[in-house]
Amino acid sequence: GCGETPYIKLLTQICGDRLLIANATGCSSIYGGNLPTTPYCKRADGRGPAWSNSLFEDNAEFGLGMRVSTEKLQAYAFGLVDEMLANPAAPANIKAILTHIKAIDQFDEKGRGVEEMRAAVAELKAALAAHDCSCTRKTRLLAVADNLVRKSVWIVGGDGWAYDIGYGGLDHVLASGRNVKVLVLDTEVYSNTGGQASKSTPKGAIAKFAASGKVQMKKNLGLMQLQYKNVYIAYVSMGANPVATVKAFHEAESYDGPALIIAYAHCIEQGLSTAEGPQHQKTAVDSLHFPLWRYNPALVEEGKGGFTLDSRDAGLSFAAAALSKTTGENRFRQLVKVAGEEKAKEILERTEEGFKSNYRLLQELAALPPSPAD
Repeated sequence: GCGETPYIKLLTQICGDRLLIANATGCSSIYGGNLPTTPYCKRADGRGPAWSNSLFEDNAEFGLGMRVSTEKLQAYAFGLVDEMLANPAAPANIKAILTHIKAIDQFDEKGRGVEEMRAAVAELKAALAAHDCSCTRKTRLLAVADNLVRKSVWIVGGDGWAYDIGYGGLDHVLASGRNVKVLVLDTEVYSNTGGQASKSTPKGAIAKFAASGKVQMKKNLGLMQLQYKNVYIAYVSMGANPVATVKAFHEAESYDGPALIIAYAHCIEQGLSTAEGPQHQKTAVDSLHFPLWRYNPALVEEGKGGFTLDSRDAGLSFAAAALSKTTGENRFRQLVKVAGEEKAKEILERTEEGFKSNYRLLQELAALPPSPAD
């Protein structure tokens, strides 16, 4: 009944072997680093994603360190490229390759620039190796040439990390403006530690530490980060809208700046099987429990509207769906046993009003005319 893994699979398919993952401790670190096995694969040439896990509370900072180090190495490599281009004694064939490398755009949405750079770097390394020279500049560039290819750093974790314990670090990293991406696997509960309520847990849901139903509304993490203007943000659901999900991952990856993807993931804590998960994701979206939207600062820079609403109000009552025997989930149905049917319905109807109010705000944001970039 886990809905997290499809998002990580998609991430590896889009970024491939240049992916560097900083994984917060949680479900994704357990199945991601369950040594001596690993779910991550490598290509025929032996290349694959790089993965590491630090702690629960410092994962955002850990990932930022990865980003800073890769930027330093890339800047050093490009500095050597400039030095060799300025060297009148450098061979013409090597200078031609270096000029081509300087002209490549590695931030196109389809990733063609990265593949072009990879091919150019391979050509450069072959040319440097064939050049009969023992100069220090050639040796140094040959050693770091692979760093010319853009690396993609993704910080991955659950809602317990992103909404609660690691939120301070997450906010700091996104506010830094660095080209670092964050994937939040939002199960709306602390999944790995046994189902405790998080700030992502919706109002009225039963969970550990919220045995009578959570009293506070779900934290709106995406809108909180919208204030920075330069953070790419997307709410996605693979089961409800796979096309928008893939588009969001591509946009986040190609954006030259911080990005946050909040991915709705069903969980065994909700009492769902793997087969039931996609339909429950769709119900969550259709009932406005988890509306789908994207904010792309790159479009704002072009003078276009940056906000896109990917889901609509399907007219499905959240309260009715949550308590239904066919579409409901344990976390909501248990509220009937605790509070009684009438009280449970009343609580979930108030939750539904909160969801509707949030959706109206999203509609207003989507309708705003394009504004100048800050």
